[in-house]
Amino acid sequence: MNRVKLLLFGGIAALLFLVGCAKEQQLETIDEICLPGVNKIAAMEAAEGVLCEMHFTVAKSDAESGYIRSGPLPGAQTFEFWRKDNVGDYNRAQANLHSIRRTVELQTSEQERELCIGCDVKVERLNLPEYEVTSSAQAYRMFSRSGRTRQQLEVNAAQKAGMSWVELGEDRRLGTEILKQLKEKLSGD
Repeated sequence: MNRVKLLLFGGIAALLFLVGCAKEQQLETIDEICLPGVNKIAAMEAAEGVLCEMHFTVAKSDAESGYIRSGPLPGAQTFEFWRKDNVGDYNRAQANLHSIRRTVELQTSEQERELCIGCDVKVERLNLPEYEVTSSAQAYRMFSRSGRTRQQLEVNAAQKAGMSWVELGEDRRLGTEILKQLKEKLSGD
């Protein structure tokens, strides 16, 4: 009888856990914020500050057109607890399993006495061709010329020629987080 209660309790706990996970994935995302009475130059400076705090480097900034583009930032690993570019468990897992990078684009536009700021975050994953394995003893050399005791990514010329970054789409959760931080910064000024 105790075993049945334990199984029933375990099943209910598993269902509650799954329901909790499903709700987390349904977070509302925003593509744009509009703020009244904000100067475009102040917004650009605040946006650069938010990106720098998240460890992005600004590759292009044009105050006249209201455009900022960051350089690509590799996804944070679990042990890099100070980095905040992985928003949500799925993105955190992807950054730990794959070599990914993100690039942020911010655009500002003036609409009816308001300054609107939009954010797009592009995600890319590294595509690395496999090393040709000719025997089972060489399986550890599938992606590099490393030894059995020490793994180090060393690509040969053929692999280097075939390496590319594959676009995975947008990271709307990170874009929402950037816009929220930007809104807090601009509202606090």
